[in-house]
Amino acid sequence: MPEKTAGWSKYRSLSLENVVLKCRRADVPRMTEEQEADLDDQADDVEEEVAEDESEDAETEADGLQHGDFVELEYTAYTVEGEQLVDTTDPDVAEEEGVDAQGQEFKPRTIVLGEGHIFEDVEDAVVGSAVGDEGTVTITAEDAFGEYDPDNVQTVSAEKIDEDDRYPGANVQVDGQQGYISTIIGGRARVDFNHPLAGEDVEYEYEIVGAVDDREEQTAGLFEMYLGFEPELWIETEEVEEEVPVEPDEDDDDDAEPEFETEVVEKETIYLEAEPQMTMNQQWMMGKQQIGQEIIDKVGVDRIVVQEVIEGMGDMGLGGMMGGMGGGDLEAALEDADVDADEIVEELEGDE
Repeated sequence: MPEKTAGWSKYRSLSLENVVLKCRRADVPRMTEEQEADLDDQADDVEEEVAEDESEDAETEADGLQHGDFVELEYTAYTVEGEQLVDTTDPDVAEEEGVDAQGQEFKPRTIVLGEGHIFEDVEDAVVGSAVGDEGTVTITAEDAFGEYDPDNVQTVSAEKIDEDDRYPGANVQVDGQQGYISTIIGGRARVDFNHPLAGEDVEYEYEIVGAVDDREEQTAGLFEMYLGFEPELWIETEEVEEEVPVEPDEDDDDDAEPEFETEVVEKETIYLEAEPQMTMNQQWMMGKQQIGQEIIDKVGVDRIVVQEVIEGMGDMGLGGMMGGMGGGDLEAALEDADVDADEIVEELEGDE
């Protein structure tokens, strides 16, 4: 900042009259109107320079990726001490560590900055960066999976644990808490309710692969993050009829029943097919409303429609499904069953 700015900055909060008053008290000759106008112009120049500097600083801070941006990340994270794999998007690392056969697809993942989809320390490093940047962040145990707490290790009755899970290392749920069995002797089990990686610092290597601007790609990426797979989907804008409340007149009774009218509105809809991989997904079955609302808010659509598709079966029809029990085949079936069709007809007529 120019030196005159620094000299005048301490007077920025003072009015021009106060400055003049200080001059009078110091027995400084009173300024002429021209001098006062010149002083006022200098003060305006200082304010303009300060505003420009603040604007430039704001623009600098806003450069790069910001909260709310969708980004694609490649990353691999290991514990610092034991070099145990925490997570990765690299298929080669997954194969080397023997976790590639778990049915998970290893590829760059889409996340939304500012939504807690990655460790906060990593997110802080990514914000302000650009596509192609990479880095390494060490996350302390406290900020990763928490410090190890010996008080979270408890002895419980083995009766509280399913028989198939009564062995060391088994992941179990006891009284609503998730943990794993460290030892089990007789009818007692020692269950550790700490996270398996509690107390471990984590080293996180990442690369920003790209920014995701297409909303269908954003949606697919979010589904993959929440459910572990990307469903086939598309976004459509369509007109639908909707019941909307009618604004009451001022003269209407306050206790009157609210009135509604049908209005045609435009809605943006995410459509996807209800494939078995989705309908049988535990995360979706337990939290579809929450997951759906998150995606609606992040992508900026009005609703999600999950469609069930029933494929045709060609010429089989119901007869084919019933093993040929239709038309002329019915008589053959009755003969095989040693049933007289005429007797059945007579019985039916008798009932009438």
